[in-house]
Amino acid sequence: MDPIDTINPKKDSTLAMMEAASRRGWRVSHIDQRALFVDNGLVKARSQELKLTGGNPNWCENLASNTGPIDEFDAVFMRKDPPFNMDYIYSTYLLEMAERSGVPVLNRPGSIRDCNEKLFALQFPACLPPHIVSADQQLLAEFHDFHGDVIFKPLDGMGGTSIFRVKGEDKNRGVILETLTRQGAQQIMGQKFIPEIKQGDSRILLINGEPIPYALARIPAEGENRGNLAAGGAGVGRELTDRDRFICEQVGPALREKGLYFVGIDVIGDYLTEVNVTCPTCIRELNTSFNLDIADQYMSFVESRILT
Repeated sequence: MDPIDTINPKKDSTLAMMEAASRRGWRVSHIDQRALFVDNGLVKARSQELKLTGGNPNWCENLASNTGPIDEFDAVFMRKDPPFNMDYIYSTYLLEMAERSGVPVLNRPGSIRDCNEKLFALQFPACLPPHIVSADQQLLAEFHDFHGDVIFKPLDGMGGTSIFRVKGEDKNRGVILETLTRQGAQQIMGQKFIPEIKQGDSRILLINGEPIPYALARIPAEGENRGNLAAGGAGVGRELTDRDRFICEQVGPALREKGLYFVGIDVIGDYLTEVNVTCPTCIRELNTSFNLDIADQYMSFVESRILT
């Protein structure tokens, strides 16, 4: 996971999972991405066993530092935030080696690596808005000409970064496409603008392909097109709609097949826009809104289906 000193206890979903594990009497350790290493073919880690205190900001105490084979753990949770860069990819390679030695890794590292959060959604065409993926600026411009109001975004972004809405005769279109595609060298995504974003970009959490029955609608701030909480959006809880459940039914089997055990999908109006597999959040917000304990539900799944 990310370094301890970057965690916001009030909002962090990884910490919620750690607390749920601790309540079950499990020993919890922190491993930084830099602490994974291979020694003569054996995947090892420098880990820090923690005592969860429930405090804020001092939410943990260090109990013991250990260095040893990672397969000494009963399970490893991969909860490192993007950026999804080469260091991230190398970590998935090491964690795949750990899997082969017998330790469960959640989510499955090969699937995290293979399932780009923008492109993976394209496997479910019945759920998608009109879209294009291309590095060709002319094709992207023609897509905009046809639809008139389009969101353009990079394939490796998170938290609403570098997302552009291009409307009508926007004279900035050329420079936006040049910048996002790096002068035609990098693939990006275009999606027809979904006006229902005003009612929120809804995050739906799924455990082993089954949805939590509530979503967090992240409503854009005044003057914004992005609902991401990191971009200033406000989270409002709501029950899943029939369309939400249909989308979950389409996506769920693929998640189970790929070992993507904890996933957050994003839905705007009637459309799936992203499938977040690396480090999905919003546990805290949904717990507060609906008196849930989503992290404990996840630990229950891990205990009954992974550790048996």
